[in-house]
Parts: sequence; C-alpha cells; structure tokens
Amino acid sequence: MKRPVYLDNHATTPVDPQVLEAMLPYYRERFGNAASRQHALGWMAEEAVDQARQQIATLLGAKPRELIFTSGATESNNLALFGVARRYRPKGNHLISVVTEHKALLDPLAALEKEGFQVTLLPVDRHGGLDLGRLAKAMTKETILISVMAANNEIGTIHPIQEIGTLAKEKGVLFHTDAAQAVGKIQLDVEEMGIDLLSGSAHKLYGPKGVGVLFIRGRDPHVQMAPLFYGGGHERGLRSGTLAVPLIVGLGKACQIAQEKMASEESHLQKLRDKLQAGIVSQLDGVVINGASKQRLPHNLSASFAGLEAQAIMMEMREGAVSSGSACTTASPQPSHVLRALGIGEELAHATLRFGLGRFTTEAEIYFAIEQVVHAVKTLRARSVPLRRSTPPAE
Repeated sequence: MKRPVYLDNHATTPVDPQVLEAMLPYYRERFGNAASRQHALGWMAEEAVDQARQQIATLLGAKPRELIFTSGATESNNLALFGVARRYRPKGNHLISVVTEHKALLDPLAALEKEGFQVTLLPVDRHGGLDLGRLAKAMTKETILISVMAANNEIGTIHPIQEIGTLAKEKGVLFHTDAAQAVGKIQLDVEEMGIDLLSGSAHKLYGPKGVGVLFIRGRDPHVQMAPLFYGGGHERGLRSGTLAVPLIVGLGKACQIAQEKMASEESHLQKLRDKLQAGIVSQLDGVVINGASKQRLPHNLSASFAGLEAQAIMMEMREGAVSSGSACTTASPQPSHVLRALGIGEELAHATLRFGLGRFTTEAEIYFAIEQVVHAVKTLRARSVPLRRSTPPAE
C-alpha cells in the first residue's frame, strides 16, 4: 500500500497506465501536427485525433464532428457560456444556473453580467438538489441558456439532467452541463438527456492534464457559437490553435477505458465509499454527511466533523491525501459556497473533508483511511483544538 493514501480523485486522477502507453508514441515517433496534411506524420496525427473523437463520442452518445478539443473543462465552460451568450444575444440576454456550480462557471457568468446579461442563480435544497418547478418558473422569453452541472464536485449530488434537458427543449432554451466530475463515472447520453452543450476534462477520468472537450450539438437544434480564440480556423473555427495530439489521444483512450469499466467501477466504488462512511460514522460522534444519499456520485463522500477544522484534521492524518473542498479555490479563506448553499453554518463548513475514491483505490486503503480519520479526530478533540477561522481551508 502506497502512502500517503490518495483519496482526492475529485481534484485530479492519476493517469491510467494504458492511457500513458497510448500517448507516448505521439511525443516521439508520431509527433506530427494534425493540421499538416502534406506528409505521413501529419496524416498519422490527424488519424489519431479522429480516433479519439470517435472514442469520446461513443462514451457520450454524440457524433465525432460535434466535439471541440480544449485545454480542459474551465475553457470548455467559458467557450460554452460566452460563445452562446454572445451569439444568441439578439434572441435574449437571460441565463440560468445554480448557486452550487463550480467557479469555472460562476465566474464567467459574473463576467457576462458586467456585459449586460441577466443571470439567475437558483438555490438548492439541503442535499444540494434542484427544484425543477423553480427552474421552470425562472425561464422567461429572454432566456437563451440553462447551465447545470451533471454532478457536484464537492458533495457529489447528481442533478436530474434528463428532466432538465426535457424542460429546456419544451421552452426552446439551450442546455449546457459541466460534466467534468461525471464523464466516465455515471452514464451520460447527450441525445437521450437532451444536452446541447457538455464540458469535460481528461484529468478527472485518468487522462492527462491540459486537455478537455466541449460537445456542441450539431442538429435539432444546430447550436451556433462565437469563438473565444481566433487564428488558423482549427476546430471548425471555434478553437484555433495547434491540437495537442498526445493529450487528445490520452483523452480518447481514457474515454474508451471508462466505457468498458464504468458499470463495474460504479458498483465497486460505491461499496468502498459506503465502507468508508460506515467506518467513520460508527466510531465517531458529531459527523454530518453532506449531499444526497442516493443521487450521488459513487466515489464521493463529504463529511463534516463538529468542533474541529478540516485543516487540523488533515495535518493530523499525515498519511492520507484528502481535501476540504474544491481544489480550484485554494487562495480563498471563505467557507465553501457549496456547503453554505446547503444551509450549513460557517463553523461546520470549515470542518468538512471531501473524500474522492478512484479506480486504483483498494479496500486496504479504505480501512487505513478510516484509522487515520478516526485517530486524527479523536486526538484533536482530546486536545480541545479550537476553530481557527482565519486559516484558509487546505485544498
């Protein structure tokens, strides 16, 4: 068993050995530019990109030509929001999202507000769930886009994506989902679920960092976009720049593996997660489990430990790699906006750990993590360690 035990797979995942093996030739022997169509190295690179598109499309139920490669889900989210908002502004200026979205979506929405767009952020219930009736009432004749993440990156709550897609179609509104935490973990089908735009990132599903994808529906409706980048006309003019062929190959291979393993991994991870939760709750008082109990990512556990601070627990654990929330808000001393949206008080929010299990997590590691958490919490409570509200949460 390697130490520290890694249970922060929401932040990032290790590259699957099969993914790395698939990528390596495109750094060395097959290093051509996919846009160089005058020689064999360019043809090989282009063929590899095409194969990756097919692998990703198969996982998502999309068509290969509907996929645009980006640097990651943050860029995909920005392209989806700014691209749609600016292109469809003559039709309307209203966008709808949810208060528990990732900052990679909330921050672009705030920027769009400064451009004159109207943004509605819907509340959630104490489990992080969205009220579809409230969503329906929020739509107006000016609404051009609904953006709701498939699954929350902190508490694991899965939103009713298919129902949202149906509602959006009834109203003639485009529907985008940030699926960075969901792709390869739960079943997603853009056709069945009525998704018009979908953001994904390779490093969340055992692929390399630095590459992502944006699905853009090609028909019924044909979604039109305004690009963020200009120069060269790559990716149908929507994302200019030389394609990162090795990274794209890695993303494609990661999606192929996810397609093959998803069902078995979902069941296995849920069992391990339940053992982790039971082991902690059975030995400690004052533990609050956050998020939905059933509509939840199989590898997610968010737990608050009353009377303590997350950073103190993590420091005491020493050989366990977990987090106190999103890895994308490291500099913020504020408690998680997701937990506060659930109605959780500031002190309990500061006392929250996020456990993210993964493909390579073993049962032995789960039992070791339980020992680490229980020992840390009992030790700190015995010392009566007070909350240090001025200390930013570790990410």
